[in-house]
Amino acid sequence: MPKMIVSIDGVVIKEVQLTKDRTSLGRRPYNDIVIDNLAVSGEHAVLQMSGNEVFVEDLNSTNGTYLNGKAVKKQQLNNGDTVEIGKYKIKYVNEAASPGFEKTMIIKAGSAGLVAPAGAAAAPAAAPVDGVGATAAIKVMSGAAAGREVALVKVVTTIGKPGVAVAAITKRPQGFVVAHVEGDNKPTLNGTYIGVEPVPLKNGDVLELAGTQMQFVQR
Repeated sequence: MPKMIVSIDGVVIKEVQLTKDRTSLGRRPYNDIVIDNLAVSGEHAVLQMSGNEVFVEDLNSTNGTYLNGKAVKKQQLNNGDTVEIGKYKIKYVNEAASPGFEKTMIIKAGSAGLVAPAGAAAAPAAAPVDGVGATAAIKVMSGAAAGREVALVKVVTTIGKPGVAVAAITKRPQGFVVAHVEGDNKPTLNGTYIGVEPVPLKNGDVLELAGTQMQFVQR
């Protein structure tokens, strides 16, 4: 099934399967792919799927839609193509789902409990990640899931409640970083607000997101 992988500054922030004939992209919350950035128009572009073919079409956006560095109005996508909107890069992948990306974990509204994606392994079962000589995990410290640990074994693990507050923890050769992805409620790291620029994580760091406290643990 084709999918779009959204990233900024080399950090993957979300992955969207193309399951509909028409998938909208823009800043407004009703879009299928929401990018909360002023460089993105409210209704910026649309992805149209016809059989095995997918087309990207710009919806008269303010800053334009680019495909592999060139401005386009409507263009068919090939596997590996990159759609560019502002600072965001959206890679088109039309092959078997890559095992390198984690599905989103969701903080339930009301209970503020961290729910791991299906199939996620609990720490310390994870093997050491490439380039990082220790097993890392997120330990939930408050809410209904307090005490639970989720191993960070994928390239990117996103946590939060879509539309409210979402953060992404990314594995890099030198360690792990965290960045704010979307939502008006910015997460904090050790009491300090973090933005879209990735911030390095250290063992024992405390994240707070949508009222839930989580600790970054590296062994």
